[in-house]
Formats: sequence, C-alpha cells, structure tokens
Amino acid sequence: MDKILFYCALILIVIGLVMVYSSSSVMAQSRFGSHLYFLQRQIIWLVIACLAAWGVLKLDLKKNAAYSVPLLFLTLLLLMVVFIMPARNGSHRWIFLGPLTIQPSEIFKMMIIYYLAFSLSQKKRELENLKQILLPYAPLIGAGLILIILEPGLGSALTITLTVLTIFFLAGIRLYHLSLLILPLAGLASFMVFILGYKKDRVIDYLSAIADPLLGSYQIKQAVLTLGAGNIFGAGLGNGRQKLFFLPYPHTDFIFASIGEEFGFIGLVIILSLFYIIIWRGIKIALYQPDRFGYLLAMGMTVSLSVAVLINMGVVTSLLPTTGIPLPLLSYGGSALLGSIAAIAVLLNLSKRKGMMIR
Repeated sequence: MDKILFYCALILIVIGLVMVYSSSSVMAQSRFGSHLYFLQRQIIWLVIACLAAWGVLKLDLKKNAAYSVPLLFLTLLLLMVVFIMPARNGSHRWIFLGPLTIQPSEIFKMMIIYYLAFSLSQKKRELENLKQILLPYAPLIGAGLILIILEPGLGSALTITLTVLTIFFLAGIRLYHLSLLILPLAGLASFMVFILGYKKDRVIDYLSAIADPLLGSYQIKQAVLTLGAGNIFGAGLGNGRQKLFFLPYPHTDFIFASIGEEFGFIGLVIILSLFYIIIWRGIKIALYQPDRFGYLLAMGMTVSLSVAVLINMGVVTSLLPTTGIPLPLLSYGGSALLGSIAAIAVLLNLSKRKGMMIR
C-alpha cells in the first residue's frame, strides 16, 4: 500500500478535526449548548468513513466492478428520495437518518467514476463511435446531473461534470466528440444563469469581486479578510476572530480561510503541499496500473479530489463564484468526509494490486 498517500491523508484528517473544533466551537456553544457539537458528529462520521475505507481496501475492485451498474441506479433512486425530505436552507440535498444526514450526490460521484472505469475499459466499447458514447452514458449521467441541479447543487454538478469529461478524455474519446458534449452543457449553464436567473446573483457578485474582492458578496469579503488576517504565521490555534459570527461557514466551505487566519501563509503552504503530494501519488498510482480499468478508476478518483480542492480554494480566494463545495478531508460534513476517505481508500487499494511497480 502507498504509505506516502496514506500518511498525507491521515495528517489532513487530523488537521481537519482540529480545525473543525477550533472554527466551530463558539457557534456550537451558541446554537446547541455544547462546544463539542460539530466535533462529535465529525468523529462519528470519521468512524463510519474508516469502516467503509476498510471494506474498500478488502475488495477486489475489478472483480466487483459489474455491481457498479445496479449501485448507480440505486444512487439515482436516492437522488429522487431527497425531494421528499425536509428542506434545509432552501435545498433538498440530504437524506435524514436520525441525527445524521447523508448527501446522495457524493455517493453518485463515486459510483459514476466506478461505473465509467468499468464500462470504458471494456474491449467491445468503441469510443470512436459517437452513438456508443451517447446511448449508454448520456441518460444515466444526465439524469443524475439534472436531479442534483434541481436540489439545487450546482457545485456538486460542476465537480461531477468536470470529472466525467476528464475520464472520457483519458479513455480516448475524440476531441471533436468531446466538444459536442461540452458545448451543449456550456450553453445550458449560460441559459440557466443569465436567462432563467439560476444563481445569477452569485455570478454577478463574482464578476464584481474580480475587480476588487471587497466589492463581492458578504461571504467573499469575509473570506478575503480572514485570509489576510493571518499574515505569515497566523494568529495561533484557537485565536482566530473571524469565526465569531463574521465568516459564514468557517468550519465547512470556508475552513481553508479559517486555517489561513490561525496558521497564516505557512499553514496554507503546508496544506497545499499535502494536497499536492496526494494528487501526485494518485496520478502515479494510475500510471503504474497493470490495466485500463485501474488507470481510469485511479485517475477518476484523483481528478474528483483535485477538482474539489481547486474549486473550494478558488471560492475562498475569490477566484471563482461561491459554489458550496467542501474542502476534501478537512471540511465539516459527513458525506463529504465519507466520499473523500473512500476515494483515498480506492487509490490505496489500487496501489497494492498485482503487477504494480510504483516507487
């Protein structure tokens, strides 16, 4: 098993637990009467994620790849179930399981990667034929993305779309055919935003923030101020002030800003370095796979983590519109933590396959 990948992920998880508590304790005490409220739930999900990861490590991923098809349909069913669940902050993204909640879009992302790696690695699949790309994949992927957008979950839909397009590209699809998939998606997104008004305010705030981050939305302003407050070495663990009800979601979407305030530029460089090593090891694991299935699966998991990291950090630094994508392994959130650790577990599983010669 790739020990470098394992230890880097473990360090990020530990940092995540520390920062979830540091950035949420005041809010938790104020709203729920216990400064440990969010930390306790994150630890519960961490235990669940570790059990799931242990199960993934024991699996023969290629031998069981055919089960990705029924699992994908099951996930689509879960994406429908969310609409009969109570709304939270105006969104239907979660299934409530007692005190815990699960976000099916995270499961869908994992299943679609697993399914594409299995399907696209089949010898009978002719990727030069546009019909063999549209007919089996467009209905399944399109149905999932539409359901996620309706939740609404634009950030998750964007992450999945970029991951899927990258997998198709790596599988060998013609660039002309890939453009036929990208252009309609771009046109649909533009129509929804600028004609129907879907998330239009966020885009306008983003365009304003390009000229000056302090002209953007309240979230963007506070994120930029939080990052700047850390300077080089930070205010120190627990000494951040923006978490005192200034920065929205300091323990979830904007935990990267909280880390910047308390650990400064040095702390952010360490976080970036750890993510860089994880992505580097993921790519290396993919390149050394003995077959096409392992290559596509490893690259899919690596790309999904990379896209989530880049989008989250892009939002925090006002380079991208606010999307609601958590930072893998660090942000508070059970489904996000489960998905991130599962992706790492898949990479660790693939790193110990027979025929691997990774150094």
